[in-house]
Amino acid sequence: MATFSVYMIRHGQTYFNKYRRMQGWCDSPLTTVGEQDARNAGKMLNGIDFDAVYASDMTRAMRTAELILPASGNADLTVQPMAAFREAFYGYFEGDDTSQTWFMVGAPHQAPSLSAIIEQYGIEKAKDFCKEADPFHRAENNAEFWQRVNGGLDTLRAKHHDGDKVLVVSHGNTIYSIAARFADLTSPARPQNGSVTKFTISDNDVTLDYLGRKDHLD
Repeated sequence: MATFSVYMIRHGQTYFNKYRRMQGWCDSPLTTVGEQDARNAGKMLNGIDFDAVYASDMTRAMRTAELILPASGNADLTVQPMAAFREAFYGYFEGDDTSQTWFMVGAPHQAPSLSAIIEQYGIEKAKDFCKEADPFHRAENNAEFWQRVNGGLDTLRAKHHDGDKVLVVSHGNTIYSIAARFADLTSPARPQNGSVTKFTISDNDVTLDYLGRKDHLD
């Protein structure tokens, strides 16, 4: 049975992050701070020889990966885009004010923020509530999200061998959702920009090793 490590990094800060806008399948460039987030992540990863690097096909994730590689000593690798590891799709709410959106999504359920939704119902219900509140009902619900992400995990399993080390640049709620599915998380706090989360993946399991580190890595 093949067991390999996946180091999953949240992209660096973007302009939509800075201005607190919903950012799922819509995109915005990295800020200067976001570019430094990526370089700092690369420094944390320095000394790890990766066998492959993937990124969500969003520009913010691809750019983060491109900045991580030389900083981590893996400049010889090429970033491979994987749409499976995009952020959740927020439909009608893409680009809207983050606090206002989650108030609209969660208030009918007596949970007026994303953290409150997670604490009371779990991250899975946040996606279901978002689709429910979307007047066009185009936002991804939890089942749609996991159909996509499971495809990505299966692709990694098909491509990688025992002992491989894999770098994946993804998004805050996607990383948190994967972690929450396979571990008992005690906090609703999602990974910060440029943080590193490590998973160990086997043929039939995913183990969370740590979530959202921005300091020394194992």
